[in-house]
Amino acid sequence: MKFLTVLPEFIPSSSVKDTINQILPEMEIVNNLEFEKNDADVLVATTFTRLGRKELEKFPNLKYLQIASTGVDNVDLSYIKEKGITICNIPIANKQSVAEHVIAFILVFLKDMVFLNAELKERKSWPILTGSRDLEGKSVGILGMGMIGVQLAKRLLPFGPSLLYYDVRRLSTDEEEMLGLNYVTFDELLANSDVISVHMPLTKDTRGLFDERTFSKMKEGAIFINTSRGEMVDENALINAVKKKGIKAGIDVYTKEPPDFDSELFKLENVICSPHIAGVTAESQQRFLTETISNVLRYAQGIDPLYRVEL
Repeated sequence: MKFLTVLPEFIPSSSVKDTINQILPEMEIVNNLEFEKNDADVLVATTFTRLGRKELEKFPNLKYLQIASTGVDNVDLSYIKEKGITICNIPIANKQSVAEHVIAFILVFLKDMVFLNAELKERKSWPILTGSRDLEGKSVGILGMGMIGVQLAKRLLPFGPSLLYYDVRRLSTDEEEMLGLNYVTFDELLANSDVISVHMPLTKDTRGLFDERTFSKMKEGAIFINTSRGEMVDENALINAVKKKGIKAGIDVYTKEPPDFDSELFKLENVICSPHIAGVTAESQQRFLTETISNVLRYAQGIDPLYRVEL
C-alpha cells in the first residue's frame, strides 16, 4: 500500500514530516500535484488543495482519501462516489477552536473593544460612557447544532444568555435541557436573537441563504457571525444590513478567498474580519495531525476508519 500526503506550501512541513515519519515512515509528502500520475492507494490532503476530477484522475489506484479538515468542499464527490473511493474527514479537531473564536467576536462587539481601543490609541481620549453591554440576558441564536454548535452552546451557558437554536435535525429533549437550548424556527431565531452565529453546512439550500430578506428579519443592531462558509451570505445584502440596520458582523469566511479587499465590507466600522482561521490554532492543528494519522493507520490495518463521509 502506497501513501501520499499533499501539504500546501505555507504549512511548515518539517514538523509534520517528523511526526509522520515516526509513525508512518513510508508516507511520501509533497507540496503540490504538479505531476502526471501517482500510484498512491491512500491520499491525505487539506482543504487548501483542490481535488477536482482532473486532479483525482492522477491517482488511478486511489482507494482511500483522508481530508485533514472538517469540510470536503474542495473534493469532487461525484468522482469519489463513481470510483467507489472511501473518503473521511476530521470533524472533531477544531470544534472547540471555532466555538472560542465565535465567543471572541461576541465579546469584542458587546464590550465595544474596537471603539475603546481606537479612542485610547488613536485619539488619546478617556471615554467615561460607552456602549458596552453584558452577554448575560441576551438571546444568542445558533444556526446549526452539529459538533461546533454544541461546543458553542456549552461554552456560552456559563455567561447566562438565552440560547435559541435551529437545525433541520432537532436534538432530543434531554440534550436540549442539558445545554439550555430552546428550539425555534429559522424565522423565529432571526427575529428574536441579539446574536446570530452560523454553523450550517453549505448546500444548495443554504447557498445565498442570508440575503436582503433574511437580514431584514433580524433585530436592529444584532450581531451576525459567520465562521461556516462565505457562500451562504450575499455580501451586498450584508453590507446594506450593516449600514441601514446597524448590524454588527464578525466574518471569518468569504465567497472568494482571499477576498476582494477593495470591498466596502472591509471599510465598515461595525465589521470585524478574520482570514478563515476560526478553527486554526496550534492545538487544533496538532489534533488534526494526530487524528488524521490515526485514521490512516486504521485503514491500513484493515479497521474501518472513522468519520466516513456519506455520499
